[in-house]
Amino acid sequence: MKHNQSKLCETKIEHFGVKVGELTIFEDVNFTIHCGELTALIGPNGAGKSTLLKSILGEVKHTGKLNYFDAKGEHLRPIIGYVPQTLKFDATSPTTVLDLFMACLTRRPVWLCSSKFIRPRVTENLRRVKAEHLIDRRLGALSGGELQRILLALALDPLPDLLLLDEPISGVDKVGMRIFYELVAELKAAEDMAILLISHDLEMLERFADTVILLNKRVLKIGTAQEVFSSDEMREVFKTK
Repeated sequence: MKHNQSKLCETKIEHFGVKVGELTIFEDVNFTIHCGELTALIGPNGAGKSTLLKSILGEVKHTGKLNYFDAKGEHLRPIIGYVPQTLKFDATSPTTVLDLFMACLTRRPVWLCSSKFIRPRVTENLRRVKAEHLIDRRLGALSGGELQRILLALALDPLPDLLLLDEPISGVDKVGMRIFYELVAELKAAEDMAILLISHDLEMLERFADTVILLNKRVLKIGTAQEVFSSDEMREVFKTK
């Protein structure tokens, strides 16, 4: 477990911008994500939220810099974990949760690997998200909420400095949604983890987010959930009264 040094380590997103040809996806995006905090990214469709996460991952060419500083103030390259909206796979396949972890955590083909060596590691990862009982379950037999917990567990190996969650509860029922947010809150506290989450569920964000960023091709507002949700910028973007 990481020693809790909340807010002493931070990830700075500085002057991020992405263009595709002449089309500007977003420009001059600046904000800081602190360890031990959940930062939520909200905005309308087409605001550039998912592209911003992919640019932080280094999967999309962008301008600007990402600077990470640990609790001692040292400038390092952060370990980044990522949970996508969903996982595309053949639901009729016999592939199990353990098979998925083996495919992602080893370089050898799954059928050449011995599960007895990696099973304890996978069990520990699943225990973090209270899903160790799912280790032998077929992926196609998982509920939407269970699958997202599996993907979350996978993103925690190795334990990241920054965890990116791209609408991880899209299509998950209210119970699954609450369980997922509670797990994320526990991880944030126990591991002093910095988390950046895209979500449209304002009720959950009001309860769990430490900071909310309103994005629409650029940062329009940063503050607490209450500050952002009640702002003129929020009313203008979503045309609420």
